[in-house]
Amino acid sequence: MTSAPPLIEAKNISVRAGRKLLLENVSVTISGGEIVTVIGPNGGGKTTLLRALVGAVSLSSGVVIKRPDLRVGYAPQRLMIEASMPITVDRFLALAGSNTKADRISALERTDTFHLRQTSMASLSGGETQRVLIARALLRKPNLLILDEPTQGLDQQGEEDFYALLRGIRAGSGAAVLMVSHDLHVVMAGSDRVICLNGHVCCSGAPETVSVDPTYLNLFGSRASLALYQHHHDHSHDGHDHSDHDHG
Repeated sequence: MTSAPPLIEAKNISVRAGRKLLLENVSVTISGGEIVTVIGPNGGGKTTLLRALVGAVSLSSGVVIKRPDLRVGYAPQRLMIEASMPITVDRFLALAGSNTKADRISALERTDTFHLRQTSMASLSGGETQRVLIARALLRKPNLLILDEPTQGLDQQGEEDFYALLRGIRAGSGAAVLMVSHDLHVVMAGSDRVICLNGHVCCSGAPETVSVDPTYLNLFGSRASLALYQHHHDHSHDGHDHSDHDHG
């Protein structure tokens, strides 16, 4: 049986801003149902890569190939809403194109934000706002969710809860998730695949592979080894772990 083609594939893409090379010969493939996290230093091109994949920046070279049935739901890094603008969560979702009340209720329930339906967007916490942004992305019924630093500003428990939410969305819809994150510990515990980016792909693969790659270790130093240690020792933190990871 032949496997389905990738949802989206970047082949040797480069992106320039004036004379500055932001991405150089980057190749990335995202297949259905996987959770892929992009990590790397500030200025390493992580957001540029996401924007290149959705067509928001022009390529200097290379090509992005999209499967014909690709439907992308995109949640930006942050949302600026004036505190003086009285817009509720439900109204915010209603403005996101063609959708029904039932669609909005379903998206809010899937992101555990239904109780915020009539709440003002300006009064939401950072974590609540990110969940509402994902609810908005889900209205497109995507098979690929692209999220730019959705865990920024969350504490470690908040980030772990967020990854659990993403796994639940994947289980319910089969959607793949591509995201940028800074928290190495949660990335290593919550991703199927990790891409380390610093203008080019330094290394990529399963978390266990990337976490021992010399390039990754050089980039992140002591943070890298701590993330690996935590990843191998925290699987029983919620009391529901049934994995076969080696805790030795």
